[in-house]
Amino acid sequence: MASVVLVTGVSRYLGGLLARRLSADPSVDRVVGVDVIPPAHDISGVEFVRADIRNPMIARVIESAGVDTVVHMNVIATPTFVGGRTPQKEINVIGTMQLLAACQKSTTVRRLVVKSSAAVYGSTPRDPAMFTEDMGAKRSPSGGFGKDSIEVEGYVRGFARRRPDTEILTLRFANIVGPRIRTSITDYFNLPVVPVPLGYDARMQFVHEDDAIDALVRATTGEASGIVNIAGDGVLTVLQAAAIVGRPVVPMPLQAAGVVGGFAKRLGLADFSPDQMSFLAFGRGMDTRRMRSVLGFTPRYTSREAFEDFARTVGPAVPAAAIVGDAVSGVAGTASQVVLGLLGAGRGR
Repeated sequence: MASVVLVTGVSRYLGGLLARRLSADPSVDRVVGVDVIPPAHDISGVEFVRADIRNPMIARVIESAGVDTVVHMNVIATPTFVGGRTPQKEINVIGTMQLLAACQKSTTVRRLVVKSSAAVYGSTPRDPAMFTEDMGAKRSPSGGFGKDSIEVEGYVRGFARRRPDTEILTLRFANIVGPRIRTSITDYFNLPVVPVPLGYDARMQFVHEDDAIDALVRATTGEASGIVNIAGDGVLTVLQAAAIVGRPVVPMPLQAAGVVGGFAKRLGLADFSPDQMSFLAFGRGMDTRRMRSVLGFTPRYTSREAFEDFARTVGPAVPAAAIVGDAVSGVAGTASQVVLGLLGAGRGR
């Protein structure tokens, strides 16, 4: 059972919320939160240590606090939140390497919980209806967060071989949404118009932010180990999700959707890698039976309910339905040209 817990990434929304929840748990004696900058949000009851997990000094933090449980929350999905792809990869990959090296040297660490992602499964037209935890990607992500997540899990497997005495639990989360969290997928559905790959209507699963925290608390204080998929029941398609947030959609060839995604990234509206655009075309589904049988966790929100709770925070769209209709019919030029114009207009709102 967790006694002294170290949580990485406490200056980010989920990391800070988890640390605060754990500090209020009567079964946990002490919570130490680490990050490179002080958190802007309240983490009452948490001992904050300003430290960079990319630095070997993290080993001293673990040893001096007598940490027995490490929760690795600092695997960053969106590069714009940390200044670009290079620092994102350094934090995700090099940071994980240093953290695991510190855990390996520690005489007190007995449990490791890693927040991972469904992105490790990739997205292709050859995917199974539902990925189980024992399946691998049909085509591994070529870059970005998906590739980082695969590398992170590879280092975790190596750590497991070197420290067989340590309990290790890796949680692969579907897209986390809710009224407060901001991610690439919430940015996408906040766009004034939603570009969708022509001829596709991908299936998506979601996890409500409250369920994500509940699952992480159970993972930290429980005894489950291995790899567990985390997702709300059911699926939504891209078109259904766009309808829920009241956004007009513009179908376009997958290659053009990538161009629009790049433009949105430059405007700071959304960030989408080629792998994320593949996800919007082909989708993904995860089998969650192990979530119930191994972790003993059942989400309170279905995928639809989680997305609907997020949708309540989405503001009105740019009033451009007529322009979008013309774009689809070819009257007002190519769909991609019109979407680029609307994204520019949305930036000025």
